[in-house]
Amino acid sequence: MIDVAAVKHYLLTLQERIVAALAQLDGQSARRDVWQRAEGGGGVGCLFEGGAVFEKGGVNFSHVMGQTLPPSATAGRAHLAGRRWEAMGVSLVLHPRNPYCPTTHMNVRFFIAHPAHDRKDDLSPPPAAADHAGTGPETQPEWWFGGGMDLTPFYPFEEDCVHFHRVCHEALAPFGHDVYARYKRWCDDYFFLKHRNEPRGIGGIFFDDLHEGGFERCFALVRSVGDAFLPAYLPICTRRHATPYGSREREFQLYRRGRYVEFNLLQDRGTLFGLQSGGRTEAILMSLPPLVAWRYDWHPEPGSAEEKLLTDFLIARDWLKFDKASDDV
Repeated sequence: MIDVAAVKHYLLTLQERIVAALAQLDGQSARRDVWQRAEGGGGVGCLFEGGAVFEKGGVNFSHVMGQTLPPSATAGRAHLAGRRWEAMGVSLVLHPRNPYCPTTHMNVRFFIAHPAHDRKDDLSPPPAAADHAGTGPETQPEWWFGGGMDLTPFYPFEEDCVHFHRVCHEALAPFGHDVYARYKRWCDDYFFLKHRNEPRGIGGIFFDDLHEGGFERCFALVRSVGDAFLPAYLPICTRRHATPYGSREREFQLYRRGRYVEFNLLQDRGTLFGLQSGGRTEAILMSLPPLVAWRYDWHPEPGSAEEKLLTDFLIARDWLKFDKASDDV
């Protein structure tokens, strides 16, 4: 059986835990924005802005629903066109003020396409919905999970990259020896700016369409990923947010933030789905940094720290090979 109420409860408590931890580090409470969507559902946005650590950041929960799936959701699933649907998830993006402190993103989500014949005004799934996903009969709901997390440093440290990937690996290890490797490759492929021919950051894990193994296994995996975010990111942010920096580092940070904006507006499927499905625009675009800069055909000085980001970090690397704690991987 799929348990929609359990998923929603977990996501709401995950949001609360993350917001509380970030507020303690940042020294300020998050601004809460409760919103409703005319077509059905709504959400709660928690925004950090102008703080000691986070120049801007948001941790959003949403549970939205509708009568017809938007094009972005049916592009690879033509048989779902016209179905009633609901989606819920927690999504966050954090843009620290200090250039030595990396930007990060995390998302966990659950999606249900209800049976084609089911057009009731009540958009809740039946209490005893079958544990079914994939390409089964139209009398059953189709569901899947998705999510992941990734790290986008500007002045990276190898130990931070190793730590982030180690925590991701540990979160997925109980679900199969090859799951981390597959989800890491998926992340490297997804967060890649095709028009720039370069990665957005040093990756992490990414997955979508997760339904194999049944609801309980998939939900457990998603909980493990969501619970791993704070252990993966908070130690890095705590180490780096007070590092001294000057105008050179700040200018490079704003320049690299431009890549983040380009990806989110040009390629990110979540952004497209949110806008096409009538979500709250402010919440959807909270992922954009408050300040950003573009330079025409700019290249870093040879041998500089800025060039090292491109040559040593924004490449596909097996970060666990640099982790003494993961020699058995």
